[in-house]
Amino acid sequence: MPRGDGTGPMGQGAGSGRGTGGRGGGRMGGGAAAGPTGMCVCPSCGMMLEHRRGIPCNQTKCPQCGSLMTRQG
Repeated sequence: MPRGDGTGPMGQGAGSGRGTGGRGGGRMGGGAAAGPTGMCVCPSCGMMLEHRRGIPCNQTKCPQCGSLMTRQG
């Protein structure tokens, strides 16, 4: 596109490329975050704790067995 008017080779102008297409978002294909409420669950022993705002469940250790917890749902 030498003049920026859309007359360049097919498939190489603005609007083509490998964008996300507006689908999904965040890791694991879900939303960017699960929100401030919910529960953290230990995958090893099943212990459940209320999620604390600002602290991801996967950075919280289970008080019973010491494993890293995961977000419920």
